[in-house]
Amino acid sequence: MVDLEPNVGDQKRLRQAYGCFPSGVTAVCALDGSEPVGMAASSFTSVSIHPGLVSVCIQNSSTTWPLLRELSRLGVSVLAEHHNQACRALSQKTGDRFAAVEWSATASGAVFINEAAAALECAVHREVEAGDHTIVLLAVHALHVADDREPLIFHGSRFRQLAKA
Repeated sequence: MVDLEPNVGDQKRLRQAYGCFPSGVTAVCALDGSEPVGMAASSFTSVSIHPGLVSVCIQNSSTTWPLLRELSRLGVSVLAEHHNQACRALSQKTGDRFAAVEWSATASGAVFINEAAAALECAVHREVEAGDHTIVLLAVHALHVADDREPLIFHGSRFRQLAKA
């Protein structure tokens, strides 16, 4: 039997429990005029094949999401194992997040991190309030998969790589 402890709102303990689940890391980015705007997000998951939907959870205190949500197309880059510095840059609260990040944009304004494991051009489908986050459902309009690139993994508050079996 598992000896459970009550969840009494200990944020540190919840983060520790959530950190037991490894996740990929994405960048959600777009052009606002001619400037790239974006952020890192590790709470990304596939939702539906038909229609193509993915989700990302955005902290309600984000100052970047209000800018991104208004744009017609968003680029979701599944970061590759060599992107740990790019992820750190895109996670910054201040400064130019794109200064040391190589990126490209589509004609529709979606921004992608170069050499990502996958790239999905998306539009906001729906938003669902969920505690201190908002679950954003994104409709996938176009995609690219780089079969030769392994994803960046976030687990236990650290970046990791997949081991070859």
